[in-house]
Amino acid sequence: MAAMALFKRSGYWKDVNPTGMVADFREVWKQAGHNRWRFAAVSAACTFGVFYLMSTQEAKGPHPPPRITYITTLPAHRTDAEIMAENIANQKRKEAWAAEQARRDKEVRDIYKTIGRMSGMDVDKIAREADAEEVARAKAEAERIGKPKLPEGAALPTIDRRQGPQRQ
Repeated sequence: MAAMALFKRSGYWKDVNPTGMVADFREVWKQAGHNRWRFAAVSAACTFGVFYLMSTQEAKGPHPPPRITYITTLPAHRTDAEIMAENIANQKRKEAWAAEQARRDKEVRDIYKTIGRMSGMDVDKIAREADAEEVARAKAEAERIGKPKLPEGAALPTIDRRQGPQRQ
């Protein structure tokens, strides 16, 4: 009984009838005449050749699409107000950090000026020359990128290393 279950036709195979296929093959075999073995050999060689070529080919399928991982450190359903508050807090932290950095830079400049004065250098003259070089560099950069020239009497902002940015 179990052997009969193996031969039960279902799905696609229920419409397949091998007796017609065998009868057609027998008819073609008879019509081939004396060359039937030659045709069989050429057919077998072609089939073998095609399958051999397919077996030696190395091919890879397309890469799988990337897995998308969303940022998981933030709550999934934040409101616009929460996002805005977080952005404002981040901006305040950024500004505080920039102010602290500017304060440290000023301290370092003051230390270098003190060392320069103790070494006998004219640090005020050096600062004026540096400011003049900075103005010339900014002017050359503005001309290079095609900015319109400044009107008569207007000047580029200069940086007084002792007091910060100023307009002349």
